[in-house]
Amino acid sequence: MSAKEDAKGRRPGKGKAKWIRILLGVGYWVQGFRCFPWMAVNFFLKDSVKVDSSTLQILQNSVNLPMVGKPIYGVVSDAVYISGQHRVPYIAIGAFLQAMSWLTIVILSQSNISIVTLSLYLLLSNLGASVAEVANDAIVAEMGKSENSQSASSGELQSFVWMASSVGGVLGNLLGGAAIDRFSPQSMFIFFGLLLVLQFLITISVPERSLNLPKSPSNVGIRKQLSELSAALQKPEIAYSIAWFAASYAIIPALTGTMFFYQTQYLKIDAAVLGISKVFGQVVTLLWGIIYNRSLKSVQPRKLIETIQATMAVFMISDVLFVKGIYRQMGVPDSIYIVVFSGVLEVLFFFKILPFSILIAQLCPRGCEGSLMAFVMSAVALAFIVSGYLGVALASYLGVTGNDFSGLPLGLLIQAVCTFLPLFSSSWIPDQKSKTRTE
Repeated sequence: MSAKEDAKGRRPGKGKAKWIRILLGVGYWVQGFRCFPWMAVNFFLKDSVKVDSSTLQILQNSVNLPMVGKPIYGVVSDAVYISGQHRVPYIAIGAFLQAMSWLTIVILSQSNISIVTLSLYLLLSNLGASVAEVANDAIVAEMGKSENSQSASSGELQSFVWMASSVGGVLGNLLGGAAIDRFSPQSMFIFFGLLLVLQFLITISVPERSLNLPKSPSNVGIRKQLSELSAALQKPEIAYSIAWFAASYAIIPALTGTMFFYQTQYLKIDAAVLGISKVFGQVVTLLWGIIYNRSLKSVQPRKLIETIQATMAVFMISDVLFVKGIYRQMGVPDSIYIVVFSGVLEVLFFFKILPFSILIAQLCPRGCEGSLMAFVMSAVALAFIVSGYLGVALASYLGVTGNDFSGLPLGLLIQAVCTFLPLFSSSWIPDQKSKTRTE
């Protein structure tokens, strides 16, 4: 049966495929564009609220806690239908919550907004983003199951949404880097809030029946959905893969807040340079999606993930040389290194997600796509939070502060060593895509 045929041997209409790409294209594009207001948040916290590097990193990671609840949102979206629909309404709810949060922050920040109040609304924004992402990811997983997962085209939709997110990231960082010196953070929050209102309006105009999603019973209870998710997680190839993938992030002590202060406070790097660095990283991400779609889909997922993990460690060692001034002595300007190497390293963390998400979509038993994909992203979100807290602890132990970076090279070296460690247990990931289809 052709990869573009449904279960009855019929090809889905072009109109239905168009609606899927519109809905997911907008959703993932906005998801990538979220870096635009978050760049403003970082500078707002540093320059207006006057937080230190550790507080900034703790807040950056703590407001991601709603991401950990993704399995709950996934189970609910799988089991609870709203007006006969169980994907599109949740995308709309997510967009609404985000728009309300950012526009409320604008109103409250006209006076002296406390860091607690700001954190609460950022949490609400990330809750909305999590709900929308779960629904979007579930649609991608369901469409992946409706295709012939053994064909070369099984990753086309995954690659499409990956590239849509990357394009959003490129524009978000490009505009963010230019806007941060010309407009107030509140102006950037308003712009993003209105963009979310537009996404909400587009989403509610798309009837779910036009997406041609695989049919599933509308009376499936939450308890049954949890039971199916539990059964899926008991499969060794799924459980071990997710455990390794999450641990490969959690074991790395992230020093993002410290590096942000090092670049802006110590090196006096302009915000526009940081924006260009992120744009460069997003362009590389976009190219990665294109290259994967054209040339790497047939490569075993484990081999790709191992290669990416090792490359991350090499880039971290390069950061050690950068902080010690080796590249500067070689005539490489700090701004060039930050644009190229720092930009690539930041997105390398996410390169593994593309081959891994395709692997999990194929491993996923039919009927709990939303729940399982949500569990995966929840595990990744929790891993990033743990990684961030470990980074704060490491920086504190080494005495690294917003004004003293003498212990930063050692911290980066420890980070690189920790990144290498998961390679010794990568056998937990299945190495044969042909074994992944689960009915």
